[in-house]
Amino acid sequence: MDKLTVLPDCPLTTAGLITEKFRDLGILSFQAACRYVLELPYGYNSDKNDLMILFKENMGTCTTKHAVIGTLAAELGLPVVKHVGIYRMTEALVTGTKAILDKYRLPNVPMLHCFLVHDRYRVDLTEGNKNGKNAAIDEFLFTQEVIPNIPAKDEYLLYRRALKECTLTMGEYAGIEMKRILQAREEGLVLLKENVE
Repeated sequence: MDKLTVLPDCPLTTAGLITEKFRDLGILSFQAACRYVLELPYGYNSDKNDLMILFKENMGTCTTKHAVIGTLAAELGLPVVKHVGIYRMTEALVTGTKAILDKYRLPNVPMLHCFLVHDRYRVDLTEGNKNGKNAAIDEFLFTQEVIPNIPAKDEYLLYRRALKECTLTMGEYAGIEMKRILQAREEGLVLLKENVE
């Protein structure tokens, strides 16, 4: 992933819900807003469909952090968009994954992650946030641009479709049923929450 300084910058001058919220906080530029969100603690929000939950709970995940900044970019007319990607969750990346892989006889657990894209750059505003991962995610099996505040249900349906149409067609997943991956994913989500510091 790239540093947030590759993103464009501009003053927060246009009207919009998120723009106004940052201005109320005394944050007056796009990159300053990105730094603010990056520095917020990583934590699972009570309602990831609520665009303002990041500010209410003063923490966020990849979903809520990138929803806010993706929305801010749209309000400002900046060419910064939110993407979701499926990555390989392994023991090296998330401590404790080996038990899940052994239980479900999988090479890895395909998991969803969100990030920002600008031009050829990818920026993750959860990187270094003690987010349960041992390293940055730089390789994806699948990526797609989404609306910044994609509803949780739509995000899950996108994940299932990408598994079926893209991921499960790859050789490393030959003969593996989607049901097994979905069960492993549920345990992977629990593990990630347990690993958050």
